[in-house]
Amino acid sequence: MSLDLPLIWAGLIATGVLLYVLLDGFDLGVGILFPFSRNKEDRDVMMNTVAPVWDGNETWLVLGGGGLLAAFPLAYSIVMPAFYLPVILMLAGLILRGVAFEFRFRGQRRGRPFWTAMFAFGSILAAFAQGLILGGFIQGIEVVDDRFAGGTFDWFTPYTLLVAAGLVCGYALLGAAWLMWKTADELHGDARRWAVISGVLTALFLVGVSLSTLVVHPVVAERWGWTGGGLDFGRFLPLAWIPLLGLIGLGLVGWGVRRASHGWPFVGAVLVFLSGYAGLAAGFFPYVAPYSVDFRAAAAPDNALALMLVGTVVILPLILAYTGWVYWVFRGKVTPEAGYH
Repeated sequence: MSLDLPLIWAGLIATGVLLYVLLDGFDLGVGILFPFSRNKEDRDVMMNTVAPVWDGNETWLVLGGGGLLAAFPLAYSIVMPAFYLPVILMLAGLILRGVAFEFRFRGQRRGRPFWTAMFAFGSILAAFAQGLILGGFIQGIEVVDDRFAGGTFDWFTPYTLLVAAGLVCGYALLGAAWLMWKTADELHGDARRWAVISGVLTALFLVGVSLSTLVVHPVVAERWGWTGGGLDFGRFLPLAWIPLLGLIGLGLVGWGVRRASHGWPFVGAVLVFLSGYAGLAAGFFPYVAPYSVDFRAAAAPDNALALMLVGTVVILPLILAYTGWVYWVFRGKVTPEAGYH
């Protein structure tokens, strides 16, 4: 029995992107919340909660992007021209926040406010650009003869702006929940308040994006059973667990915040993102360049996929083990007296 290599690689890349969204999502969220902190000491603690892990979290973005290039070169050749500008904005934001991360700790008193602002700006820019890319994916890419045939700014529409704003709020929710887990005292209380605000905004954007998505592309509407005449429950019911999972996640966030819990709000926020990710998969799988090219048509030759899989089988468990070890070593609360830098 031969391995279904294109499907395996599609699963690996999808998993890598999901891990990136969850892991880098909360440290982007911490940066998004930076402008709302009380003082320098709180900002130091906030930054120290992600200092040991932020750069490792971005490893999964490399797996997603690099894996797409290597395993599905046709999809890469279509997707990249469609999203050159938002991808550049995202990378600029990630680079800026990475530089600001180090310079804020090493800089002199005069330069520290500037790098504090740049850390927040880079986080917001990266998150917003990712939302533009996501929105552009959902609304579809114009393809003719296996080439991108759309315009330079096809990704810039009211729908993509809605998705981008929603993703920023979602990352803020992840960041607030992470801070509830990792901090104490006044900062924990602030994070609790931020979780309430970002949770409400995330819920509102989820509703808005979900309803808008049904009219953005007929393929998505058909998958979810939405027709011009109403809802086809035969199609919708098998997918009903996806929005239900999101509701459970939001409920856990609310319940955890009300009880001033330390871990449950983060679990709830993760469930919200898992629900959204599953909804995306239900909407455009098996397409990797929606809605024209599927993953089998875009895949590299099997011998290339097999060779890359051998290396991945060796390296991926090491990355997972190291990531888990880092989170274990730096577990527990972060206080002003105990910093990473």
